Amino acid sequence: MPAVEVKDLDKNYGSFKGVKGISFEVEDREVFGLIGPNGAGKTTTLRVIATLLEISGGSVNVFGHDLAKEPHEVRKILSYLPEDAGAYKNLTGRDYLRFIANFFASGQAAKDIVARGIEIAALGNRIDDKVNTYSKGMTRRLLVGRALMTNPRLAILDELTSGLDVVNAQEIRKIVKDIARNGTTVLLSSHNMLEVEYMCDRIALINDGVIVEMGTPAGLKKKYDASNIEDVFMRVIT
Repeated sequence: MPAVEVKDLDKNYGSFKGVKGISFEVEDREVFGLIGPNGAGKTTTLRVIATLLEISGGSVNVFGHDLAKEPHEVRKILSYLPEDAGAYKNLTGRDYLRFIANFFASGQAAKDIVARGIEIAALGNRIDDKVNTYSKGMTRRLLVGRALMTNPRLAILDELTSGLDVVNAQEIRKIVKDIARNGTTVLLSSHNMLEVEYMCDRIALINDGVIVEMGTPAGLKKKYDASNIEDVFMRVIT
């Protein structure tokens, strides 16, 4: 059974079709990437799977749960990190993680969740400083810790390293790859095709709400005789 099974998914906004009948599967413990330009339908797809948007057509199953019929069961096993997520600026990093952990557990179990979030965020002594003193990269690392500290079966990550410098981006990519090796299935989106090529086991190229190609990065580069996934994408759509 795949971790995520998307069949003929449509998402309409009135007369505008944001996603047009896309289908793909994500295997358990796989890092799967949706890549394409801004406005291609990546974020819409992730928000549907994260139960934030209703399906207009087709179906989505997450670890055997029908998204339309059992959204509450899906929410129990996933964590979603949107591109524009923020943290409470007047809390310290540690207190922010404690606040979130209390929604999932209490007592020692909550403490264990916080400890895991601190380890993932890897902010050192800055974890006890207020979030409003953090750089964008530090805040994003805190948010990645928040998203992954509960050991979700599925982590949905939208534009994971958007706007970050090279050092912070590389550190966050490493964190996510380590988490996947330890048992979390990862579904991510990015317009940074080189980043996704580095991180993902398989990718789906999406353009104008339609998946135009899918496979492993190495397989797609070989198929299109391309040096990188950006070149593959351009050859597919032109």
